[in-house]
Amino acid sequence: MSTAILTGQPVPGSSLEGDLRSLGFEVRIASDVGDAEALLTALPADRRVALVDARFVGHLHALRLGLTDPRFDAAALPGAVTARPAARQALARALAGARAATTGAADNGGATATVVLEDLPDLPGRLAAALEAEDTAVHRPELGSLVATVPTDPQARNEARQAVAAVDDEAIRLKSAVKSRDGFFTTHFISPYSRYLARWCARRGLTPNQVTTASLLTALIAAGCAATGTRAGFVAAGVLLIASFVLDCTDGQLARYSLQYSTLGAWLDATFDRAKEYAYYAGLALGAARYAGPGGHDDVWALALGAMVLQTCRHVVDFAFNEANVGESGAANSSPTAGLSGKLDRVGWTVWLRRMIVLPIGERWAMIAVLTALTTPRVTFVVLLIGCALAALYTTSGRVLRSLTNKGPRSDRATRALADLADAGPLTEALTRAVRRVPGGAAPFLAVLGGALVVLAAALWGASWATAAAAAVYVLTSSAAVARPLTGALDWLVPPFFRAAEYGTILVLAARSEVNGALPAAFGLVAAVAYHHYDTVYRIRGNAGAPPRRLVRAIGGHEGRTLLVAVLAAALTATAFQVALTVLAVAVALVVLAESIRFWVSAGAPAVHDEGEPA
Repeated sequence: MSTAILTGQPVPGSSLEGDLRSLGFEVRIASDVGDAEALLTALPADRRVALVDARFVGHLHALRLGLTDPRFDAAALPGAVTARPAARQALARALAGARAATTGAADNGGATATVVLEDLPDLPGRLAAALEAEDTAVHRPELGSLVATVPTDPQARNEARQAVAAVDDEAIRLKSAVKSRDGFFTTHFISPYSRYLARWCARRGLTPNQVTTASLLTALIAAGCAATGTRAGFVAAGVLLIASFVLDCTDGQLARYSLQYSTLGAWLDATFDRAKEYAYYAGLALGAARYAGPGGHDDVWALALGAMVLQTCRHVVDFAFNEANVGESGAANSSPTAGLSGKLDRVGWTVWLRRMIVLPIGERWAMIAVLTALTTPRVTFVVLLIGCALAALYTTSGRVLRSLTNKGPRSDRATRALADLADAGPLTEALTRAVRRVPGGAAPFLAVLGGALVVLAAALWGASWATAAAAAVYVLTSSAAVARPLTGALDWLVPPFFRAAEYGTILVLAARSEVNGALPAAFGLVAAVAYHHYDTVYRIRGNAGAPPRRLVRAIGGHEGRTLLVAVLAAALTATAFQVALTVLAVAVALVVLAESIRFWVSAGAPAVHDEGEPA
């Protein structure tokens, strides 16, 4: 339960009390500042409290945006201020300060010490300013055409009510439920109706987490249909994959429509998209082996694993670049290239062209669904790999140009984020002192050199001690790459180079082993490690720091895992190597999932929901 304290007697004919109750607030009325302070003090400490000017006139959705968003400890809009438990003490101090100031002013004027709230101009605004003065962040939502005002005379009140009647706040609420920056396919083929599905869910009491789970289950059923290896199964898989994507859009729109953000929802939203896509890849690979049509009984596990590796590396490029180029204050890249990109994003058709070129999730899933239904798994993966490779080339080239022309310094936060994304383990920690003399700016070159060496060795010599030696060299070069803080213009490339080296080595060694089950085992291992890397990204985005070092040490770091896989391939028979990959995949999955679940369901985990570029 939340409590709203009205500062004064409600205006006759006002719907304010009813609006607040419809938003879940218990309404109390304070006659003066001291009364408001007493009411606030008497309320349980774990309760959200809002102070609302009784003269407030505005849309219900304006109140919803300003007073019920769970992501912010304190928020305000004209005529209202709210505080969650974490900001309650700050609000109490602000109200006590307002009482002291007003009663002091009354005493100096020779009047009584009681100040009627109707005569006190903008008490909620004063309280919000006092909160900010003591460094409490106060969220002020963008209201657009929504009305939120405190009229001081009958004429102003009448005009405000007319302004409220002239704007359909439900239409605005429905429109704002859609992510502001989304892909062409999502914007034009999904969101026009998924927003209504989100409203339907909200009116029936469904939560975003329930819709997210339904999306996951639908995608898993789609993967199961693809795994049947029949044409009917492939068609059903394509249809269900689109249905899963509709639900995937709906869960975020439902969260924005009803402001149902949660820590658990953040975790589900951050990880389920990848789980759905990669499970579907596995289903296609299983189906290819069973398909009896033209090109049937095909082994495409290498292509499935390659698609997962490429897609994960693309995401790491996105994450690392964004973290590297946002300062402590949140200021974005200020290079001329970034400025040109921003201008193009405001020029008609180029907006949609640029969003389609990067093959975001909507376009990607639509392409996969259509190709699954009409062609074979091999064709699906080949087209997917070509499309993702071109998208990766386009985005990475543009980001390299931005970095080379960006003269701004890298913040300490960005440097820490890149170090965490590197995922260096205990071997790097042990070798750091020995490689500190590496010249500045050499990090990305060392990372790509060592990574290319170990992947090339695996391709040329397969399971051999020569490959294991190359992996040992990779440990040295990767340790040298992160021996200094990653402050160079292109140092954000280091984490994706590490991902490509580790995943690529596992892929090539499994493919070279030519043992049934080796590639599926490698797929499972890469999926488990990729989950850990995605988990790291979303913790950093939520300003919660990276996973604990004990976890990174326990799973070896990227360099330790790469060396271990190379040594296992050289020391074991092909069959034993397949078993070792399976055991390693299960062990890594259990460790990272246990820690991730513990973190994301804990009370201190942040509610982070992706509102940026489509993944």
